[in-house]
Amino acid sequence: MGKYVAAGLQACLLAVVLMAACAGTPPRPFSREHVTMGSTVQVTVWTADEPGAVAASDAVFAEFDRLDRLMSVWKEGSDVQRLNMAAGDRPVPVSAETLEVLTIARQVSEWTSGKFDVTFGALSGLWKFDQDQDDKIPSRAAVAARLPDVDYTALDLDAARGTAFLRRPGMRAHLGGIGKGYAVDRAAAILRGRGFRDFMIQSGGDLFVSGRRGDRPWRVGIRDPRGPADRSFAALDLTNRTFSTSGDYERFFIRDGRRYHHILDPDLGEPARGCRSVTIVAATATLADALSTGVFVLGPEPGMALIERLPDVEGVIVAADNRVMMSSGLRDRLVTLAPPTAAP
Repeated sequence: MGKYVAAGLQACLLAVVLMAACAGTPPRPFSREHVTMGSTVQVTVWTADEPGAVAASDAVFAEFDRLDRLMSVWKEGSDVQRLNMAAGDRPVPVSAETLEVLTIARQVSEWTSGKFDVTFGALSGLWKFDQDQDDKIPSRAAVAARLPDVDYTALDLDAARGTAFLRRPGMRAHLGGIGKGYAVDRAAAILRGRGFRDFMIQSGGDLFVSGRRGDRPWRVGIRDPRGPADRSFAALDLTNRTFSTSGDYERFFIRDGRRYHHILDPDLGEPARGCRSVTIVAATATLADALSTGVFVLGPEPGMALIERLPDVEGVIVAADNRVMMSSGLRDRLVTLAPPTAAP
């Protein structure tokens, strides 16, 4: 028995030594990336617990993938795909997560007078800005034929039964303007549930920061809409907030000197023209994601008026004429690094 006791004592001593070594390790940024939902998700945790950060980021990536399987229009058997296939026929059961996202989307649709509308999916086959982009401009007749099927008021949600229903056969839902934000919020909940307080999560234009980056707040930049991809025209110190940007520079083509991009005006069925980018600062990434799209389509003046009306929401708009507008709550906080590039 003596050798087993000695071995046990040796293991305990080794564990104590490892714990002491970890306790003396200063926190540092630990980052990992994963491709999902059509973009790269980056998780950065400021911690001395690297194994814990690895496990937590794995859980975050798994959650992104799970939500993608529920909400993607491309994934076989997803909630959204089944909802679209049953359009005009019957309500379909959807997950609690999908129902929550659709409910928040409807609220933002009401705030923006329908300029944010998840039923814009009816137009998706006409405009192609993804992997199958063909730079073709659909005819006005083709667009006009689809517009009656873009109508968020014809999407029925039944919380008690857990169902959703698109009333007309040609209707199609698409959660591209809100789904990533929801996944970012879920990721933040996972990291906090595992004891992490200082972290950043970014997926495309959606970003959430918690706690601090070492001894200072997280500093986030707003991309110059006409500059190089790594150039910011303004920066902001944030903690425990989300930051979402919608811009006309991510997926676009130019024809005859005119820029055609993926943010469609649901009333016109074509790319919105009033803004170059909209950045929303809010408490949740789901809300910020949807609002950045809705405000972009509303345009600079009505969009900023909406931002000012909403509690706990701030924003920065770069208008089509390159004017920079910021909400009252950011005027003493936003750091302007340089004017946005004045290219068309």
